[in-house]
Amino acid sequence: MANPDIKELQNEKEFELLAQLNHKEIKEFVIEQLTGNSRIVFFYMIYQVLMVLSGIFFLTRAIVLAFQNHVQPLYISLATLVFCFSLLILIHEIIHGIALKITGAKTVRFGAYPKKFIFYAEADRHVLNRKQFAFVALAPLVMVQVVTLIGVILSFYQPWVYFWIILMSTHSLFCAGDIGLLALFYRNKSDEIYTYDVKEEKTSYYYKRIVAVSEAAN
Repeated sequence: MANPDIKELQNEKEFELLAQLNHKEIKEFVIEQLTGNSRIVFFYMIYQVLMVLSGIFFLTRAIVLAFQNHVQPLYISLATLVFCFSLLILIHEIIHGIALKITGAKTVRFGAYPKKFIFYAEADRHVLNRKQFAFVALAPLVMVQVVTLIGVILSFYQPWVYFWIILMSTHSLFCAGDIGLLALFYRNKSDEIYTYDVKEEKTSYYYKRIVAVSEAAN
């Protein structure tokens, strides 16, 4: 079943506007979503705490080893942090872009608000349903997690394990925005929730289908 188009979503008799989000306000919106009650946020917070603790442990261990004249782990750890806050951001958004193309987006555009440390990929006026948005939002988290986990297994007894562990733990922080936006879909009971971006307005819209009283009773 095809998604409704934008004109259909704007029909107030059939759809309710859940949120109208200016991209410059994404950080505040995400924080609001992450501090609310949601199962997906709960599991993500557990995952993030575990990842951050793992990253801190390995970074601390690298520093301790450096004082014992084993400096390679520390050099690898510091280089990994530089990689994470440069190339990994680009990789993360490219994965979002590929996921958008898979859902049928004709054109994908990338943007950023560096002062707020906000980076994004968007497909202008491309309507996504809940499953499609979940696919796009979770694609970087899943792909990076799988790749880093394989890296950890293959280099477990080698200094390069520090690269994979710290990359994995740092990337978990980058996914907070994706989880926050996804939480909006899972806080609403309706399965028919849709979203799209408008490039000129730098705004995202979220709509929910209105369920008739007779349908709800059935």
